[in-house]
Amino acid sequence: MSDKAAKKRQYILDTAKTVFSDKGFKSVTMKDIVEACDISRGGLYIYFDGTESIFEEIIREESGNAFKGSGKSAGDKLAFFLNEQKKQILSKEKSLAVALYEYMFFKHENGEDSNPATDLFKTGVLTLEKIISEGVESGEFYADDVKRAALNVMYIIEGLKIAAETVGVTQEDIEEGLIFALSSLIADE
Repeated sequence: MSDKAAKKRQYILDTAKTVFSDKGFKSVTMKDIVEACDISRGGLYIYFDGTESIFEEIIREESGNAFKGSGKSAGDKLAFFLNEQKKQILSKEKSLAVALYEYMFFKHENGEDSNPATDLFKTGVLTLEKIISEGVESGEFYADDVKRAALNVMYIIEGLKIAAETVGVTQEDIEEGLIFALSSLIADE
């Protein structure tokens, strides 16, 4: 793909992300994306065959970007990860959360087990498992069951994301929820 084509494709993805954030998943049409991008329908179909393929690519990009970062200790890594999640939850920009849940329901409805939204959640769990395992090995954290601990933290994060979109949450709500999730990981000194 040429540099110009790659830039055009990325422009479509960035613009479509805004459309999905505003309208959810199910109500977005290719026409909506064509209009938002100010391109021809044929121009859009050069890059993508439908809204689902566009959305899946957006989620693949998001999962690649959401869990980057490093620190010297497991505690630093966990703090970075949680801070990124908190920023996403508190963001005044509309997020993809509603569209993600609509998409997951749509995929489940059709009997498909795996989708990029599920993969994003699983990536979060795996990232947390790795961080928690490092922390357990270094003595920073305590966990009898690392996978269960990672799942519990991700469940709280996902719940906060949905609450932010539906009923609203404050920074204090998020911090208290995360502290509660992490309280079982604190190693006794």
